[in-house]
This record gives sequence, C-alpha cells and structure tokens, in this order.
Amino acid sequence: TYCAKHIPFAWYAPETNRTFFCYGGTDTHNSTLFHMVSYFDHTTGRVAKPTCVLDKRTDDAHDNPVINLDDQGYIWIFSSSHGTARPSYISRSVRPYDIDQFQLMWSGNFSYPQPMYYPGKGFLFIHTWYVAGRGNYMMTSNPEGTVWTQRRELAYFEDGHYQISGVWDGVKTGIAFNMHPAGKGLNYRTNIYYMESDDFGTTWRNVEGTILDIPLKSKTNPALVYEYESWPRNVYIKDTRFDSQGRPIILFVLSKGYESGPVNDPREWRIARWTGTSWTNLFTGIVSDNNYDTGSLYIESDTRWTIIGPTRGGPQAYNPGGEIALWRTDDAGVTWRHVREMTNRSAMNHTYVRRPVNAHPDFYGFWADGHGRQPSESRLYFCDKAGTVYRLPQAMTGDFALPERVHVTGGTVLIIGGR
Repeated sequence: TYCAKHIPFAWYAPETNRTFFCYGGTDTHNSTLFHMVSYFDHTTGRVAKPTCVLDKRTDDAHDNPVINLDDQGYIWIFSSSHGTARPSYISRSVRPYDIDQFQLMWSGNFSYPQPMYYPGKGFLFIHTWYVAGRGNYMMTSNPEGTVWTQRRELAYFEDGHYQISGVWDGVKTGIAFNMHPAGKGLNYRTNIYYMESDDFGTTWRNVEGTILDIPLKSKTNPALVYEYESWPRNVYIKDTRFDSQGRPIILFVLSKGYESGPVNDPREWRIARWTGTSWTNLFTGIVSDNNYDTGSLYIESDTRWTIIGPTRGGPQAYNPGGEIALWRTDDAGVTWRHVREMTNRSAMNHTYVRRPVNAHPDFYGFWADGHGRQPSESRLYFCDKAGTVYRLPQAMTGDFALPERVHVTGGTVLIIGGR
C-alpha cells in the first residue's frame, strides 16, 4: 500500500455494500509488480479472489496503483510510474461494480496519482509530473472518463514538491504540499503550503479565499501555511481532511532531518488546522521513529478525530513502520489519548495505513507489513472502526475467503481463523 502520495487505495460503495481496494502484488520471485484489485463484501464478511489488472514490468513500488469509482459504478485503476522512464495507465472495469475485466482508457505518464471523481463532472486528477523535477499538476476528464484535458501545472518552485490532496463534500478539492529547498537534494523537504478549488480546478485560492496566480513559482506566496525552512525542520505530509464547514486539517510528521536513526528524534505527529480566522499548529503528543511512518486521519465529527498509524516501535526499529495503534481526540486535536494497540510483537513492521473513501465501520483502514531492512513477504491487513485487525489470505483456493482475525492479548499476537 506504498506510498503516502498515492490515494485512495480503497473505496466503499454503499450500492453493493462492498469495499473495493487495490494494491501492489508480485510473483514468487519478487521480480515484477502486479496491479491487483479485489473487494470485501460486508454482507458475507468475505473477500473476493483478486484480479490482476496488469503487469507493470518493474519491481519499483512507486508504480503502485490507486482506485476510484464513478457515479455509474465503474471501477477505475490509475497505474502510476516513478518518473518518466515507464508509461502510466488508466483502466476501467468493463462492467459496473465488477472486478473480472478491465479495459485501457488512457496511457501516458504520471507519478503519485491522486484522482477523485465528481459526479456529473468527471475526474479531477491531481498528480506529479517529472519534467524538471517534482511539479504539482492536474488534469480533468469528461463524466465518462473518455476525454482528458491537457496537463496544467499548479506549483513548481525551488526543487519541487510532495503533495497530499483531499475532497470535501464532493464540492472542494484541497492540496497540502511541502517543498524541496533548491540545491539541497530531494531528501530535504520543508514548509507547508495549501491551496483549494471549488470549481473543478479552474480557480485555485488560499484558505482565506485569495485567488492564486497559478502556477505558483516562488516559495514566498499566499499559499504558505507554516515556514519551517529556517528552523530547520523536515516536513512529511500524511493526510488532508476537512471539518463540517470545509476548513482544512492537515496531518504531518515533523523531524530534524532526513537521515534514519535516533539522531533525528523525535518524529512528531502534528496537526495544522484552519479555524476560520487562522492556522493552529497542534502537537498530538504522538512520536514515532521514522519519517515514513504513515497513517490516516479520520474526522468523525468536528470534535472527535482518530489517527490510525504505526506509532509504536516495531521489530525493525528506525525503519519505516512499526506497530499499529489507534489514537483519538474529543476536543478537535487539542488533547489526544491512546485508545488501543492494534498489533503487537509482530515479526515485521506495519505501515502505510490507508483510509478508504466513504469508509465503512467494518473496513476502516487498510495496510501491509514487511521487513524494514530486506526483501520479505508482505501481508495485507484491514481494521474495523474499533481497531480490531484482520489479515487477508495469502493464498485462495476459491472465489471467496474469510479474513483471519489478528487478536492481540497479553502482548502476543494470535491469528484466529474467520471473523
């Protein structure tokens, strides 16, 4: 479920009571990357045997896919590329709500895909394009996804950006992004910027409503949220969400530098929240041991928020991931409490917890595990809203199978067959 800048990986469709999801798979030799799609049936509690949409012909997980559903129920798979050396693809299911067959709809190149479908309008597709570095771009489509506009640059200054976008109420798209300071190398990333559009990407504004001169070309611009370059601090944006009034809430990790290990501790999980009049910078009290520890933020009401992520130390310390935990606030991010351990004493690190679109309480987060320092097997997991964890089967003999419950008790993880 790598990487943080690929969203979404799962999508709940109430019409079928299924959560559709995609992921990067491989063969027994770990020699290639398969783009896989499946679904969890909430009625039966079973997961469907996955379909391989395509072979990406690389072992680079930056080429992982993301998923969308349109207003007719067609399933869309956006197949990324890391840079411009390989092609990217957009595929659509042949039938609505059906994963058996897919057809190619577009080919070209894009990285870090973040598409979102607007009913009656089409796709607003936020992504990165490696032309002169990591530039922020967008495209839109017609409602059927058969016609796509030319790429439009949104921001490129210093040495480029990483971005995380989000959608509020099917009306507004918001993008939070950082920057690579010029001349320091792409491991350096700092500052937080934010822009939003409520007219399908025609006009972009800052949070106060000021129209931005697109593309942004200077690090000093009206989209700046927080300046961290002078501290100096590295910024890793994890999620972009909204409250009931459409005010943005950004989850990010702040650290002293890019190198792994204790020298750059603590890695602080923080919230940037727009109150309607100003930005507030809230420290959750959560710290972890790697900049790439990645989780999701759930805005369950204007006061109750939840974070699910690898915030506990794992077996491969100071590598991406760890043990998954659930945290909650009931005062809009001011104070946080640890609710429960979701995994414990695992053999490998867990990370990249992904929040499904329209998340159903029974399939609330989706992630994988893997060894932090060497090639290994990787298993897929999901959790319910209460934090109970299930592991998807590594092998299937039929069309459907029951997930295995991962039971944490007394500091020991037990795998229990069935839900």
